[in-house]
Amino acid sequence: MTSRITAPDQLAPMLERQRKAFVSARPEPLSVRRERLDRLIALLAENDKALCDAMNEDYGNRSEVQSMLTDVLVSIQLAKYCRSKLSHWAKPDSRHVQFPLGLLGAKAEVRYEPKGVVGIISPWNFPINLAFGPLAQVFAAGNRAMIKPSESTETTGELMAELVVKYFEPEEVVVAVGDSELAKAFSALPFDHLVFTGSTATGRKVMQSAAENLVPVTLELGGKSPAVIGRSADLERAGSRLVTGKMMNAGQICIAPDYLLVPESMEDGMIAALELGVMDQYPTVRDNSDYASVINDSQYSRLQEVVADARDKGAEVLEINPADEDFSASNARKMPLTIIRNPTSEMQAMQDEIFGPVLPIKTYKNIDEAIDFINDGAHPLALYYFGNDSDERDAVLSRTISGGVTVNDVIFHNSAEDLPFGGVGASGIGAYHGPEGFREFSHARAVYTQPKIDVAGLAGLKPPYGERAKKVLKLMARK
Repeated sequence: MTSRITAPDQLAPMLERQRKAFVSARPEPLSVRRERLDRLIALLAENDKALCDAMNEDYGNRSEVQSMLTDVLVSIQLAKYCRSKLSHWAKPDSRHVQFPLGLLGAKAEVRYEPKGVVGIISPWNFPINLAFGPLAQVFAAGNRAMIKPSESTETTGELMAELVVKYFEPEEVVVAVGDSELAKAFSALPFDHLVFTGSTATGRKVMQSAAENLVPVTLELGGKSPAVIGRSADLERAGSRLVTGKMMNAGQICIAPDYLLVPESMEDGMIAALELGVMDQYPTVRDNSDYASVINDSQYSRLQEVVADARDKGAEVLEINPADEDFSASNARKMPLTIIRNPTSEMQAMQDEIFGPVLPIKTYKNIDEAIDFINDGAHPLALYYFGNDSDERDAVLSRTISGGVTVNDVIFHNSAEDLPFGGVGASGIGAYHGPEGFREFSHARAVYTQPKIDVAGLAGLKPPYGERAKKVLKLMARK
């Protein structure tokens, strides 16, 4: 059987091959998991330049520094983190046994055991990070894996498949490269767990497919992640950090700030701070190698339609274009940071996740109004608060729901390896990173050990029931 997967009919046999290998190898020592993590680290470290070049080719332009930071190095660091924590995570948890069983010698524990074969469907925006990051925790939990990367980053996907063959046996991990039909067949496989990162709409379809086989899922989706600018915020600092997060990867980030909520009296100052941030970080945009292209023509057209729709429905549209460049004269799919003032709920920009360098700004009179606006929408994957007023900050955090939060910056909560990363409701199900990721891909197996004494018989809880049973039940029912 070939270890290269390119067609739907190759998927099920590979899944069966991995599952048989998983079962026959049990119980595997933790040293095997560490060795797999070592090979994953080596794959990334020894091929970092080739991986960055592949991502650059897929995008048309993507900074090597950015690709190293957001894809290669972050995956290496997560794998190292998992390797260092593995012994601690894998220890059984002792659990309390209720009276009188504990006194009689009963014991209870939870063992975290591997599930089997995990499917990973990864997106195009961070094609290495969002494939190999989950893989690190899948390996740490003792599982095998099959990966289906996005067809939108074809060159990167092909290189991933080529490298995985060199560093791993097909019984450990394989990469399936192909179009949407292959992805559809992949999501319908009877995995022991399935991880999907992508849009909410596609996530619903993946979950429906997984439900046919009762496959548990981790869905990392998206949504409209707000950034709340408090009245105590340092606008210049906030503007710089928002620009960094919103223009990284041309805004094609699931936790990029999707829109701003700004006090009415601070809107002009906020826009000026954003302009200053762009001028500082991207004095030119169109031919700037540090600034990524939009991934393809379809996504670029969609973003242009979002802006046109806002303009047609009465919004004020501001392009932050420090060098006054002519973007119509280029086919590089570069797009300047575009501000939408006075957006309304009827506009596309306020209905769907933007996933690009377009930033609506809504104003509010008081913080309650901003909180109510957030709560009127679906739970976002991320929420950001800028300001030094602890009461206001706590009001925003305690009265809203989101996947994760960064205070006085954006995106950084995802870089903290010991914090779980995941959504809630429409922005996702489950989480990885941190110990939560290890447990996500593990089966929490309850193990109860009964003492030699016949507990049920001693308590009179075996037929025929008599007065002793009634007394025991009455005792157990006491408040």
